[in-house]
Amino acid sequence: MSDEVRGWLTPRAVEAEADVSQEFDLTQCVREPIHLLGGVQSYGALIAARLDDAVVDTVSRNAGDVLGREAGELLGRPVTELIGDEQWALVRESTSVLEAAVDPASPDADPDAGAREVTASSGVLPLTVEGGGGPRSYDVTVHRNGDLLVLEFEPRPAGGPFVFQNFYPKVRRALQKLQGATDVTACCTAAVREVQALTGYDRVVAYRFDGRDGPGQVIAEARNEGREPWLGLWFPATDIPPQARRLYARNWIRVIGDVDDRTAGLVPELREETGQPLDLSASVLRTVSGYHLEYLRNIGVASSMSVSLLHEGELWGLIACHGDEPTRLTPEVRAACEFFGIALSLQLAAVAGREEADELARSRRTLATLLARSASLAPDALMRPGSGTAELLDADGAVLLRGAEMLTTGDPVPGALRGLLARLAQEAPVGEVWSTDRLPEVLGLEREEAEERGVPAGLLFLPFNRDGDLLAWWRHEQPAPREWAADPARPVRTGPGGERLTPRGSAAVYRATVRGRSAPWSPAQRVVAAELWREVSGVLSRQVVELEARNTELSRTNEDLDSFAHAAAHDLKEPLRGISNAAAFIVEDAGTVLDATSLRRLTTVRRLAERMDGLLDSLLHFSRLGQVGLVRETLSVDEVLDDALEVAGGRLAERGVTLVRPAALPRLRADRERLREVLENLLVNAAKYAADEGTGERRVWIEAVRVPAPAGDGTRGEGGGGANAGTEAGTGTGAGTDADTVTALVVRDNGIGIPAGQQADVLQLFRRLHRRDERGGGSGVGLAVVKRIVERHGGRLWLESPAAAPDPDCGGGPGTAVWFTLGEQPEEGP
Repeated sequence: MSDEVRGWLTPRAVEAEADVSQEFDLTQCVREPIHLLGGVQSYGALIAARLDDAVVDTVSRNAGDVLGREAGELLGRPVTELIGDEQWALVRESTSVLEAAVDPASPDADPDAGAREVTASSGVLPLTVEGGGGPRSYDVTVHRNGDLLVLEFEPRPAGGPFVFQNFYPKVRRALQKLQGATDVTACCTAAVREVQALTGYDRVVAYRFDGRDGPGQVIAEARNEGREPWLGLWFPATDIPPQARRLYARNWIRVIGDVDDRTAGLVPELREETGQPLDLSASVLRTVSGYHLEYLRNIGVASSMSVSLLHEGELWGLIACHGDEPTRLTPEVRAACEFFGIALSLQLAAVAGREEADELARSRRTLATLLARSASLAPDALMRPGSGTAELLDADGAVLLRGAEMLTTGDPVPGALRGLLARLAQEAPVGEVWSTDRLPEVLGLEREEAEERGVPAGLLFLPFNRDGDLLAWWRHEQPAPREWAADPARPVRTGPGGERLTPRGSAAVYRATVRGRSAPWSPAQRVVAAELWREVSGVLSRQVVELEARNTELSRTNEDLDSFAHAAAHDLKEPLRGISNAAAFIVEDAGTVLDATSLRRLTTVRRLAERMDGLLDSLLHFSRLGQVGLVRETLSVDEVLDDALEVAGGRLAERGVTLVRPAALPRLRADRERLREVLENLLVNAAKYAADEGTGERRVWIEAVRVPAPAGDGTRGEGGGGANAGTEAGTGTGAGTDADTVTALVVRDNGIGIPAGQQADVLQLFRRLHRRDERGGGSGVGLAVVKRIVERHGGRLWLESPAAAPDPDCGGGPGTAVWFTLGEQPEEGP
């Protein structure tokens, strides 16, 4: 099955076809080359002659009956032998000379290449053909097909020549009725009545398509008494396959005089130049697909005419005419209907333009109000509740993605929306509107699967850049009840003409609800969305420039601070060393003559100098953390922990603390030395603040868990990403999907805990909760160093001590948990 067929026929339609018959193949209807059927309707005859020498290339087999000259007599001979040089000159002058497209036999040509080779420019001439019984008058329709001129002869009916003055009032009246219509339904209602009056068909309907390849609905109808109503009924898309729609978009009119007509074949059947039948895309006599003929017979139609309705070059709908008896329309009537179709298309475009202009004006007023109400175009102002951003497009919600930040307004965001936007934005052009009212269908999802995954039905967005920043609106599903003339999932059934596509008509209406779609996005909504996008884009661009300038200045300031800290720590150590040595020499040289107070003071000087030297070493190390580059590699955290225990293990043993490792730790991407330093500091810190003697066994746990991605200022996780939530995530019961969680390492003790109000303080440089000589001493640098290393990795660090007491002197409750992540982990694994 071809991609076109596979993409156009639904699986249910193919299954329905198989259930009804083992012989009927619906895909053949889709693949059928209807412009290469190799025949014409027998009431007229066709001759295709070469433009350069007038030699007949192709002729219909019924030439003898229609023209009085057999096909064999005409083939390969100049057409001037039939119509004369003067009339041939008129034929040539009547056609427009257009460039030929690609040869339809070329391997690069698509199934419609032949249709593009044929021009849609044609004219009708009155010609005379001399015969044995005297001259015969014909209406000859002429069009160009590559290097051929195609002449289609229709015998002029008896009754005298066509008089334009007698025919014009009907056309003028029809156009006046059309111009008085103010909306689409009124236009189409006026149109079907006037076309029925012009042609005499028993039923004339206006049929509008739901999208380029979708089904169609009858929106206006004029019918003779006794015929069941079709107004409001939907017809499956299979009624008009894609190749038929392409031809309708190229040719304004298509007439079938008699569904039981015996097709007149062409001679030769295959042209030598192309290996295919003559392309009849622009032919007024082109024969009809057997599928379509049986379709018409099954609904009791003996003749038909279709007039195309186009909007911006796309097929919008059709005026479909049905007759109970064979009907032959003269070229003048066909021309009037064709002209009427053009006029109706223009009128529909004008009506649609007025409606779009009115809607756009209303939307722009709403946009102006929204912008005026927002004191600024800052994202949080546009996305706050009641901002009107979602209501601007009658959407259920709006989303602004900028980096890792997602701001929303309206209903809660569907679960899968962020991932879908990130994927779709990779293919959408920056600054161009991408929209659909049937997102599950676009993604190839069944409705149930889409609902389960949280996929909205409608989506409209505009990317700001290729980094995933975008502005989007989304809509819930809006079920739409429809009445079908046939089950759209079971288009095949046995009818009077055989196993073919058979509409039931209103006597057997099939009621179904269309699911998986939202209300469609209007052109005006697309325009106003782009206008808001431009406003926001300008603000964001200015913010980016300002942010880059601030970052540059901040980077320069940080470099200066790092340099100062390094220089201060390095340059101050020498004087301190001198002070300490001088105090030591005084004690050594004059200790016997100094009083006790002086000795105590000199000892204090030495101790303070040594403490200052230690603080400067810590400051020097902290400053270097911002200058030394990270060497990331995929490593085993268990191996790094073993290295850290070579230093921290002794401190744990001194304090009688047991390290618990519930499960193997994962492999992560990190700088080995820096991660070892993090683990050393956390283990030593846990040993210092382990439970007091007599309160139970002292323990420190370390493990890796999946938790909600942390956010905020680094002091806690978002959405309960702490000890309890982390344990749940580790056992597979935590909330969120893999896309919403991150691997965190946690070092947890059962010690004194940290009061919630002081958890942020302990992460600052030189901050301790106890006096310097308590809990093993220290400078208060360890956690600050850990935080800086984690942030250098692009990760986060936060603390939890759920039952910590508020008294800082006595400590808290059962332990502290230090959580940290190490940034993105593309190679994360067990």
